[in-house]
Amino acid sequence: MKLGAHISTAKPFSDSIVRAKDLGCECMQIFANPPQRWNPVAISKEEIEKFKVLNLEFKINPIIIHSIYLINLASPNPYFYSQSIASLIDDMHKAATLQAYGVNTHLGSTLGNSFEDSLIKVVLAIKTVLADTDDNVNFIIENAAGSGNIIGDTLEEIATIIEKVNSSRVKVLIDTAHAFESGYDLRTAHGGGLFIDRFDELIGLDNLAGFHLNDSKTILNSKRDRHADLGQGAIGLEIFKYLVNESRLEDKFGILETPEDSISWREQLKLLRNLEEK
Repeated sequence: MKLGAHISTAKPFSDSIVRAKDLGCECMQIFANPPQRWNPVAISKEEIEKFKVLNLEFKINPIIIHSIYLINLASPNPYFYSQSIASLIDDMHKAATLQAYGVNTHLGSTLGNSFEDSLIKVVLAIKTVLADTDDNVNFIIENAAGSGNIIGDTLEEIATIIEKVNSSRVKVLIDTAHAFESGYDLRTAHGGGLFIDRFDELIGLDNLAGFHLNDSKTILNSKRDRHADLGQGAIGLEIFKYLVNESRLEDKFGILETPEDSISWREQLKLLRNLEEK
């Protein structure tokens, strides 16, 4: 498994590649737009070219773009719905330009509407994004922690959406904290194995892009999204040892999004590598 972290794109944008390399990343996740704003920002041609030239040397791969936080592909509000689609299209275009693997996003909330009605909107939105973007860029669904009326907190819901969209460009990213917080017991290798088996049965491991490797500050099935440093939360280290050694996952990636409350990402990457069985 390739290991990395979510890297800042503070100006200059191209320095994100250098930051990732200095941290010891083999892969990385970035924002291509400010995460709390609808309006996209341009990345200069000079910075894009410098980014790609630097990566020819450093070979950080894959690169994942995380969508803005405002996305809701089930919103009944026409403005928020159309803006969500437009924002994802912009991120997908930037991913193509930066030669990134794809764009990772949460799907949003039903806001009290039925899942069936929301499903129609979500599927149409994803198809619209795919139709207007490069065939080499993947649309990556991230599982949710399950709070409120959130969509995509269970493997069954994600599987249904993938089946309806019916595109090989739709992939899945599993956040370990979100899975645990939504009710999947990942505290042991046995629990991890059951989860991976279920994923393979419902979605297929070919459609699994990778993981956000996060411990959880909240308990099993809490429905509350709170990340903790690895080994410092309610999940513990056994699952991460299982994931980095599971042969079925050796071609996947693992991205840290932990808060660095007490352990730096540099040290957590070393920890993960020390868990690998040589």
